[in-house]
Amino acid sequence: MKILSIQSAVAYGHVGNSAAVFPLQRIGVEVLPVYTVNFSNHTGYGAWRGPLISPEDVHDVIVGIEERGVLSEIDVVLSGYQGGVGIGDVIVDAVQRVKAANPSAVYACDPVMGNAKSGCFVAPEIPDLLRDRVVPVADIITPNQFELGFLTGTEPGSIESTLASADLARAMGPSTVLVTSVERPDRAPDTIEMLVVDDAGAWIVQTPLLPFKANGSGDVTAALFTAHYRSTGSAATALERTVSSVFDLIETTHRSGRRELQLVEAQEFYAHPRLQFTAEQVR
Repeated sequence: MKILSIQSAVAYGHVGNSAAVFPLQRIGVEVLPVYTVNFSNHTGYGAWRGPLISPEDVHDVIVGIEERGVLSEIDVVLSGYQGGVGIGDVIVDAVQRVKAANPSAVYACDPVMGNAKSGCFVAPEIPDLLRDRVVPVADIITPNQFELGFLTGTEPGSIESTLASADLARAMGPSTVLVTSVERPDRAPDTIEMLVVDDAGAWIVQTPLLPFKANGSGDVTAALFTAHYRSTGSAATALERTVSSVFDLIETTHRSGRRELQLVEAQEFYAHPRLQFTAEQVR
């Protein structure tokens, strides 16, 4: 499997491609990383150095890959945080180029906008761009519950309302919706869930809620789920493998006392997921 991953990069820490590439490689996926920024660290620190890469330069890198005759070998285009409208256009163009070369390729979009606690943390024009122009061309999307609500104009809460919101998102274009960080009112205390919906049904997995949030965990989630789903064709299997790996990654990081994901230290959990959580079919 080959994945063209168009995301940010940081020298210190693990977000964007700096979070997604190594776990994918560890499960045997060939990744072609295309960077949209090259920062010293993620912006959550409040200070960073390094360049934003212009949409024109990102486009040039993709065209250079195309000129090597590689796009016909790409199975998946993966994207995450989008810093501006121009990058969105470049990603959509890349998806069109890849699918022209390989009609069986899919596009997986993590529509990063924000979360329920902090609200939107992207540029004001990005949510509308994602909803109106990017998500409609995606095959797989991986929003959290807050992002799903914005995309569909709903307030998902219960399993039923989250399923209804996911169906509205699927009607926009994507056939598969992975909802991360599901927090329904009637869940067991100190738990959190992930829910996936595709043409075959809907499944949910519940895990303990760890008292820790690490930047980049969503990037790892989107990458691993997409790869497992592409390789197995089973949303339930992909969900179980992804949740198992990401839970152990976050637990490893929490135990370390470090702020940044312990991505390398947790590598065996990607290659050999413990499968300690079972997906329950809810539809």
